[in-house]
Amino acid sequence: MIKARVIVTLKNGVLDPQGKAIEHALSGLGFDGVGSARQGKVFDLELSGTDRAKAEADLKAMCDKLLANTVIENYAVEIA
Repeated sequence: MIKARVIVTLKNGVLDPQGKAIEHALSGLGFDGVGSARQGKVFDLELSGTDRAKAEADLKAMCDKLLANTVIENYAVEIA
């Protein structure tokens, strides 16, 4: 079993209204030191097998096809 984490974030320059809302809400709660906030997604996946190279290739394909919108998002894959 291979455990992996995929982190998806918006590319620089892409507007992030949810991040702006979080930033505004934190300020309203008294956390004035937050300069900016950006939201993202985290996927924790378990893959059967032990072939790390195949897992990396499969994870990249998963991100390109479903988990990330590569037009506006970046992703990073971590394998444990």
